[in-house]
Amino acid sequence: MRVVFLLLLLLLPLPLSVHAEDLGELSANPFNPDSTSNPFGAGSPFKPDGLNNPFSPYGSPFSNQSATNPYATDAPRLYDQQGQYRGKLSTNPYDPDSTSNPYGRYGNPYSQDSIKNPFGAGSPWPALFMTVRREIAEPRRESGARSQEDLRRTRAVR
Repeated sequence: MRVVFLLLLLLLPLPLSVHAEDLGELSANPFNPDSTSNPFGAGSPFKPDGLNNPFSPYGSPFSNQSATNPYATDAPRLYDQQGQYRGKLSTNPYDPDSTSNPYGRYGNPYSQDSIKNPFGAGSPWPALFMTVRREIAEPRRESGARSQEDLRRTRAVR
């Protein structure tokens, strides 16, 4: 009984670490190689993990991780230049975090957090692009200690 209790005690606090995979920058600049509007860069229809590739997991109309699936619940997430979350890049009008939900926080044209509000987060002046990321959760393999660089980055975002 003690062995089972000790095993549970050791396995329960095992946190998950989340790392993000950059899929490109959501901008209208066709000359930026990281822009989703560049047909030869991140916006290429032949990029294996591109948003514009209909056969990739992030561009397929049938994938749950796709930005073009109207029923996707695990769509790529948008972050601005300061690292603030700006919703999911999705065509799902029922997902509360979707940029296509006209009644949600990130899709409402009157919300200050929406990229569709020209006077809020969607303003072209404070941030010229948004970063599209795909977050992947994996078991943490390190001790959980954070480096000084991580602490500085966290302070800068807050």
